Amino acid sequence: MRSRVSLILGVAILAVLAVSPATHAGRGSEKYNELLETGTIYDDEDWQQYVQEVGERVLAQTPHRSRTYTFVLLDDTMINAFTMGDEYVFLSRGLLAYFTTEDQLAAVIGHEIGHVVGRHSSSRQGRNRFGQVLGWLGFIATSSPSMLDLANTLTAAASAGYGRGDELEADAFGLEWISGAGYNPQASIEAIQILRDDHLFQTNVMGRPTQYHGIFRSHPEHMKRIHDMHQQVDAVVMDSVDPPVRDYLEMIDGMVFGENAATGVVKDNRYYHSGYRVVVSFPKGWEVGNSRSEVMGRPTNQNAYISMKRQKPPEVEQTPKEYVTQTLKRDDVENGVETTIGEYPAFIADVKVAEGDVLKRKIAVVYKDGGVYLFRGELGPKDDVEAFEKTFEAVVRSFRAMDAADQKVASTRRVVVVEARPGDTFAKLAVGAPISGNGEEMLRVINGRYPNGEPRAGDLIKLIR
Repeated sequence: MRSRVSLILGVAILAVLAVSPATHAGRGSEKYNELLETGTIYDDEDWQQYVQEVGERVLAQTPHRSRTYTFVLLDDTMINAFTMGDEYVFLSRGLLAYFTTEDQLAAVIGHEIGHVVGRHSSSRQGRNRFGQVLGWLGFIATSSPSMLDLANTLTAAASAGYGRGDELEADAFGLEWISGAGYNPQASIEAIQILRDDHLFQTNVMGRPTQYHGIFRSHPEHMKRIHDMHQQVDAVVMDSVDPPVRDYLEMIDGMVFGENAATGVVKDNRYYHSGYRVVVSFPKGWEVGNSRSEVMGRPTNQNAYISMKRQKPPEVEQTPKEYVTQTLKRDDVENGVETTIGEYPAFIADVKVAEGDVLKRKIAVVYKDGGVYLFRGELGPKDDVEAFEKTFEAVVRSFRAMDAADQKVASTRRVVVVEARPGDTFAKLAVGAPISGNGEEMLRVINGRYPNGEPRAGDLIKLIR
């Protein structure tokens, strides 16, 4: 019996190791291509070049100086930076909007290179494989599938982010390398302090938990990291710091800030929703308006409307047609057609009109990326039914995924760098700013003045307009 168990265990271990490669070769390039295809890379060649220049300056101080790294800025509002364990480093514009110096940008890049040099992704993968082996051990010993499920659950939780030791080592690596590159080592502390300020703002003011990823996920407590970094910075001896590659505040001036995910925007009779990443076009000359959950268009010379609203997805798997008939419980549809809108499954149908002044009613459902989009249309008396049907069909078929160019149009809020004048306060500067509530505190966070700081006359500060 013992030899049989040993044989099964040996096979199980070999199987787990075979399907769980220790290396991450190619994962960064795969992620890059995926992000490129989905339009998630920030569409600004100057910024991409700038991030690459800063990254290469830091990289030259590392043991990987002979390797070719790619540093990529993402069109993502998350406070985020990460690697896939190889020579690709990804940063979000959401993170960069909080920085005020190139030194802080270099500190984050150095930290991420530290994870690659330290092979932290490989060690995390190793923990995952070991957890799988333990699961097989429990399964073999107890013949209980629940033991395997438990081991897999615990392993997933343990490997969700880097461990404390990995993070602190990446901090130390990054500090050493940015100092060697001529950047101010104090920026390593400043970058962590920015995270801590945003964490306090989100939890204490906005009343919501922070969900950091990449560089900030599973980190040791902020104050512990800041304390450790202070000790390391004090040990660094630098006669002077080198000038930056570029003027950071000059670069950040004009960068897109946040997204209009809460309500979407309407421009030139097109509706853009950055959160859902969808675009819908209405005919020229129509009046188009939107609320938090719905967009509606009306012709100026007709008694008609067409609307689109995102719906709760079905609890069970359904086709768009089944969604209309089963989830919406509509038994009044006819002449239905199952079709595709671009690459998305859809259903378009007439709604029976029993009586009254309504000449025509239409309904359509489109599925996209787990979301359900419901279109409705109605035409009043004494109008052209055939023309309305064509218009409804055209509006529904205009539905498409948002691309990088759309994102640029939809994102109306941008960072603006100005010189503070005598008497300026963040409370005054927040008046009229397109920030939904707590604008004063938000301006303090992005300018490194949270929770009580105020601008001084002559300071260059970031506003949102």
